[in-house]
Amino acid sequence: MAGSAEPGEARLRLPQLRLDELLEEVQARLDAVRGTRDRVHNLLEAVLSVGSELDLEQVLRSIVQAAAVLVDARYAALGVIGPDGRRLADFHTVGVTDDQITEIGNFPEGHGILGELIRNPEPLRLAKLSDHPASYGFPPHHPPMNTFVGVPIRVRDQVFGNLYLTEKRGGAQFDDEDESVLATLAVAAGVAIDNARLYEESRLRERWLRASAEITHSIMSGSDRAQVLRLIAEQAREITGAELAVVAVPTDGTDADDTLTVELALGREADAHQGLVLPVRASLIGRAFATATTVTSADITQDDRVSSGPPRFTGLGPAVAVPIGSGDGVRGVVLLVREAGQTVFTEQRTEPLKSFAGQAAVAMELAERRRDAERIAVLQDRDRIARDLHDLAIQRLFATGMTLQSAGRFIEHPGAAERVSRAVDDLDETIKIIRSTIFGLRSRETGAGTGLRARAVRVVGEAAPVLGFAPGLRMDGLLDTRVPRETADHAIAVLSEALTNVARHARAGRADVVLATDGRELRLEVVDNGVGIPPEGRRSGLRNMAERASQLGGDLTWTTPPAGGTRLVWRVPVTP
Repeated sequence: MAGSAEPGEARLRLPQLRLDELLEEVQARLDAVRGTRDRVHNLLEAVLSVGSELDLEQVLRSIVQAAAVLVDARYAALGVIGPDGRRLADFHTVGVTDDQITEIGNFPEGHGILGELIRNPEPLRLAKLSDHPASYGFPPHHPPMNTFVGVPIRVRDQVFGNLYLTEKRGGAQFDDEDESVLATLAVAAGVAIDNARLYEESRLRERWLRASAEITHSIMSGSDRAQVLRLIAEQAREITGAELAVVAVPTDGTDADDTLTVELALGREADAHQGLVLPVRASLIGRAFATATTVTSADITQDDRVSSGPPRFTGLGPAVAVPIGSGDGVRGVVLLVREAGQTVFTEQRTEPLKSFAGQAAVAMELAERRRDAERIAVLQDRDRIARDLHDLAIQRLFATGMTLQSAGRFIEHPGAAERVSRAVDDLDETIKIIRSTIFGLRSRETGAGTGLRARAVRVVGEAAPVLGFAPGLRMDGLLDTRVPRETADHAIAVLSEALTNVARHARAGRADVVLATDGRELRLEVVDNGVGIPPEGRRSGLRNMAERASQLGGDLTWTTPPAGGTRLVWRVPVTP
């Protein structure tokens, strides 16, 4: 029959078809084997690449990049879980551009699906993110994401963070093999992270040891207390990556349980801290001082333990206050503050800082002992000078005067007799001057606690109950040594009068005091946020302050700041 195949031909075609099918199956299996081989090869390369890094940040970036390549994902991220175990403290991404990150805003904290892996650290694979009950949605400008796979990364049986991958290329779904590959990578990542952290800790310890050695060398070479404190603050700020370092010590001449004075501030907003007087019982630094323990803050700008005063933590965030010394031997506090958005100070990271602060206490004690020894030497030298002046100089001058006085009776020339008499009077005046000098040498070190700084602290402290709040106080300059006693008395009277006026008339909820000298003038500034000075109000208090300034050759001004209240400035010259 035309067109019909012969039986022999049909028998030939059937084996041929089966052979083609077998060849295709063999080829598919070969391709699968080749694909598996390539994936295993890529996985090995990724493991080697990740394990070869020692810098932790670079390790984390390498892990994310390797994960995206291994499962052919368009987007990948690694979220590092914070110390609280509930939120993400760090986030590394692949596939999202810098412009997109800027538009999206802050990195995620661990809500929705990301939080699901934090709460349940087990592999999670989804065909569509939005279908999961924990789905939280995406912020504006976030790229669309549907397919998802996530695996935890463990470091020594502790969950360090999670790998998140979305949008498998080609529209495919993530499968069991993808999950298995990521789980294998996560194991290698945990080892690499642990190695990097150990390496980082060893380098950190090395830096602390070098810093300690430098401080020890500075102490042994005779550096004074101010130089040692500056070196301590600089080293601690550099090693911890802090933007601001503050050193506060007990205020001179006052009870150490009452106030601390910022003796040194370095870095951002340092000028706003220098000379600031802080209450021990109502401040972050004061708490570290009173309890002799390290005090941390996740965000110092939102911490209610920060005492009132001028804004001084703009753009800053995580902070730690470390006591200098321990137990009853706390000599001050080091405050370190990082930039906003940086990692918080963990206990593990602050442990070397405690040891460093302990050495700082030893350094301060040695510096104080050296200062005491120098002071004793000076006092002994003064006693010797006073004794020599009294026993030798005065006696010789007195004897010379007696001789001249006796000889004057034998001088007949009137002009010569008058000159001898004047010389005797001059010797008497010289003796008086020397005796006054002797008294000054022997009484120079008396009057502890009566300096201008201590008196200002007491006045501000006494005003707190009347005001209903503790005023902020900042002092700067050589107030106790460059300001004469009379000028200091006037300044204290003006400060007391100004705070009394604030309590009586201002109806303020805040007041700040600045007392400073540059060696040429003394400036006292009192600022409150009250109702201001009414035009028709009584001016007797202001007149008294102005008269005191005028007596000393200075002046008094007052203005209304843009935010309201009153700004009172009292300026007088000082003489060295």
